Amino acid sequence: MKLQLIVPAIQENTPLKKVLCPPLGLAMVAALTPPEVEVSLTDENVTVVDFKKETDLVGITALTITAQRAYEIADSFRARRVKVVLGGAHPSALPEEASQHADAVVIGEAEGIWPNLIEDFKANRLQRVYRHRGRPSLLNLPIPRRDLFAKGAYYVTNTISTTRGCPYSCSFCSVTSFFGHTYRCRPVEEVLKEIETLNRRKLIVFVDDNIVGNPKFAKELFSALVPYKIKWVAQASVTVARDDELLKLVAASGCQALFIGFETLSPANLAAVGKRVNSVDEYQTVIRKIHSHGIAIHGFFLLGLDEDNEDVFERTVRFAQKMRLEGAQFAWPVPYPSTDLCESLDKVGRIVTKDWSQYESNLVFKPKLMSQKMLQKGRDWVWCEFYSLPSIWRRVGLARRNLVLIWAVNLHYRAFWRRKFRVDKDGGKFEPHF
Repeated sequence: MKLQLIVPAIQENTPLKKVLCPPLGLAMVAALTPPEVEVSLTDENVTVVDFKKETDLVGITALTITAQRAYEIADSFRARRVKVVLGGAHPSALPEEASQHADAVVIGEAEGIWPNLIEDFKANRLQRVYRHRGRPSLLNLPIPRRDLFAKGAYYVTNTISTTRGCPYSCSFCSVTSFFGHTYRCRPVEEVLKEIETLNRRKLIVFVDDNIVGNPKFAKELFSALVPYKIKWVAQASVTVARDDELLKLVAASGCQALFIGFETLSPANLAAVGKRVNSVDEYQTVIRKIHSHGIAIHGFFLLGLDEDNEDVFERTVRFAQKMRLEGAQFAWPVPYPSTDLCESLDKVGRIVTKDWSQYESNLVFKPKLMSQKMLQKGRDWVWCEFYSLPSIWRRVGLARRNLVLIWAVNLHYRAFWRRKFRVDKDGGKFEPHF
């Protein structure tokens, strides 16, 4: 039996030959596949899908932003009478929609489901829907099939997952609808065994949505990592700075940078989106404490929440510059299916399209206190201002650890957004400057 696993391309990546990270999720699906099955993995972000390749079963993962392309790929294979399975965040949120393009839909995580699906396929009894009654255990997970990744196609190859789920209930986030609110942790000894299979001389990226969601587990993990002398980065909540012992272990275990969702400088916005774990009043303390341990910070900010007017753009970028954040991303909220944000905006008619191909880079809802054009231009200006050369120099200068890497990341973002934006020639307030 031959199985082909496919990652549909994100539109903006289609001209690229190299992208940031490999598809760890499908590498795990490959590892869960019985050994007698011949498995291949195609990441359309870095290579082309071979529709003529001999295959018995195709498995396609889909995010909302890749759903349309996933359906196109699925329809092409099904036209050749090849069975197709769709899974991932978008099919899990909208299984009835996905089932129109697939012979089977996997809702949620693959562990505990995938081997049974393969056996059903072999016995010609493939079911229309596969789902867990609960959340799968993270005990005794196999090592992901990293050998299937395209060689030389990724800037970062050392990616690893140690936890799933999130205890918080942010209205804009799709993590909890897919992984649940229960924060599940892998056994530390199993994480270490997987790390030992990686090239520990290179940076390791923990892909967890919040690596400090369970402080007890995090302390155990970081203590165990100290002797390995690795360098790593991960996403974390602001709570990492509230526990001095935890923060010291984060630094001692080799953390180079943390990606933190500050989201907004408005307490009213934080309350409205349900991010009660954050407190705007402590942001400066959080940043200074993390920086005092030599750890860089990459901040995430949302623009265009319901309490935001046009002042939000300058206020947000000046804060990020003042606090000398080494990096940042600025985005408007996206009403992904299955999120509370989607439900609330849809209820009052503020979602302007459900063409999933528009969800990657277009504004798909009506802001409350500004026009769509204002939000689009303001977002563009914030990116351009934050990654202008004077801003990079003021924020990064010459006094930080990992200076070459931090400058490289900043210049990469600068080059990307210069290509992405057309400079506004109308003399408006939000004209991008480089």
